[in-house]
Amino acid sequence: MYKVIIVDDEPIIVEGLKLGIEWANWNCEIAGTASNGLVGLELMRKIKPDILISDISMNNMDGLAMVAAIKSEYPDIEVCLLTGFRNFEYAQQAIKLGVTRFLLKPSKIDELEEAISAMTNNLKQKGNDSSNAEIDSIKDSLKHELNEQHSEELIAGTHIIRYTTVISNRFNSTEFKKV
Repeated sequence: MYKVIIVDDEPIIVEGLKLGIEWANWNCEIAGTASNGLVGLELMRKIKPDILISDISMNNMDGLAMVAAIKSEYPDIEVCLLTGFRNFEYAQQAIKLGVTRFLLKPSKIDELEEAISAMTNNLKQKGNDSSNAEIDSIKDSLKHELNEQHSEELIAGTHIIRYTTVISNRFNSTEFKKV
């Protein structure tokens, strides 16, 4: 599933987005929320979402600065910015940052759903479909686990022998034998 992060300093907006949209219809799940750009940026670096939905005007770090920072690290992330201000400069900056959708608050459900549809379609075209994202997540998790917990044993080669034995035993088990 595509991982979505919502960043907004208004809890009612965050809850409305989480609960008011059938995320599974677009193969999406809410992976996290944050109340300002700094916390959002930290969360995105940890979770590596596919989609970001964010307010622009927030304390500590605004949505535009957060998007600029995250796009430099994860250029394929799809972004929808929300704002309560009819400020043309915001729209210009959003376009320069490669934001997929720029919506005014309060947004209608059909506008939000169209934005989600556009972002998931863009991800599919980029080759970032959810199966690739899940595989990459599993690979990252396994690499991290092996690097942290077993680096000394890997150098000695003992783990390779253990893994080969475990794999061999599983393929020789009754569940894999022909009937």
